[in-house]
This record gives sequence, structure tokens and C-alpha cells, in this order.
Amino acid sequence: MRFAWLEALSCVFAAAVFVLLAVSKVWHGPIPRYDFLLLGCLLVTGLLWVTGVETGREVLVIGLFHVVGLALELFKVRVGSWSYPEDAYTKILGVPLYSGFMYAAVGSYLCQAWRRLELGLIDYRPVPTAVAAAAVYANFFTHHWLPDLRLLGALLLIVATWRTTVTFRVGETRYRIPLWLSFVLIGGFLWLAENAATLLGAWQYPDQTDVWRMVHVSKFGSWALLVSVSFVLVAALKRLDIRRRGVGASDYDLPMPALSSRS
Repeated sequence: MRFAWLEALSCVFAAAVFVLLAVSKVWHGPIPRYDFLLLGCLLVTGLLWVTGVETGREVLVIGLFHVVGLALELFKVRVGSWSYPEDAYTKILGVPLYSGFMYAAVGSYLCQAWRRLELGLIDYRPVPTAVAAAAVYANFFTHHWLPDLRLLGALLLIVATWRTTVTFRVGETRYRIPLWLSFVLIGGFLWLAENAATLLGAWQYPDQTDVWRMVHVSKFGSWALLVSVSFVLVAALKRLDIRRRGVGASDYDLPMPALSSRS
């Protein structure tokens, strides 16, 4: 129960996005829905920062994930993978600007969970893991013209993270889990969240045009792979933060236990 509570607190930004989606589904205000969602996401981000729920660095991470997600959205909408059928003033090439915040919600969760659960990494290999994650991200673009190599990308990630363990604290006890397994578990929850989001009209797949259908189970794997990209970005920022604070800083002063890694 304590772990579930910490996880729920870590999902505060994502929960706020779902509230905005639900409200905008039943309430039609004076501005288009996508514009309302963008304003709402900006207000939530500011509120979480002012109240201290999100740190300044975490807000920067949200901005970074917004850019990374928006780049993927612009491409995927252009090739017809999904669409945003409603009109809005804040749409660029068919993509509403609020869409980047859905990826930012993933980044927010990772940062919050990292801090609240005091995550640490054992035998983390940043370079091989980052290379595998970069290949996975590139495949999201290239598979429209070249062979789909997501299975190869998944294999590369497993090889790169095979000995990597995530440690986390619940109460007075530290637990550990293989890093690759955490990608799978988070990917599963994101697939469930995607079903709820499309039900609320956040975006629309081609087979959901006439009537809503569950998102294909293959997206489960896609989310698990995308989580690896998110994790590598957050881990890199955490390592930079540790180095900025100095080698002499104690674990108590850090937002996470110091990373031990093999080159």
C-alpha cells in the first residue's frame, strides 16, 4: 500500500492531464478543446512548480520531453499513424501543441518516482544503454520505409541492461528489480493509459474513426521501448546533477543514491 501511494503521488502530472481530458470531453468552453488542454497543461505545470511538487529541474525535464514527444508526433501524424481530428488555434501540421505534454507526463512520472522511491542503479552501463535506446527511437521513424527492427531493438536493450538492477526504497526496506523488467511493467501501464486516453478523445487511431476500439496490444511493446528512451534521458540528467554537486556530496543530499556503473 505504501508503494502504491508513492506511485500514485509520482503520477500527479499524468492524473492532472486525464482530469483535463475528462473535463474537456463533457464541457465545451469558449475555446477549442485542444487549446483548452494546452492552457490547462501549462497551468498545471506552473502550479506544481510553485507548490514545490515539481522541482525546477523536473519542470525542465517536462519541457525536454515535450520537445522529444512533439517531434515524434509531427512525424507520426504526417505518415497517418494517428490523427487529431478537432480544430484548434495551436495546431502545427495537424498536431496540437498540447500533445507533447502526454510524453512530458511520462518524464514527470520518472523524475517523481526516482526522487520519492530514492532510485539507484547497480551495474548501469550508460553508453550501451543510450545507444540501444537511440536505435529504438530511430526505428519509430525509419520503420515506415525500412524493415521494422523493434524486436532487434528490444534485444539490444536486454543485452545492454542485462546486469543492470534498479534499487528503490519503500519504508525502511530497499528492493531491487532488473531494469529491463521495469521497462516492461511501465510499458504495460502506459498501454492501459493509452486506451483510456483514446477513449477520452486525446487522439485517434485509424481504426477508431467510426467507433472506439481498444488499442492494439502491439502498442504494449512500443511503449515499453519508448520508456527506455525516457529513462536514458532522465538518468543522464541525474548523473549530470550528481557531478554538478561534486564528488564529496553525500547520498543524503542527492535526489537519488549515487549511480554505480560499468563502462
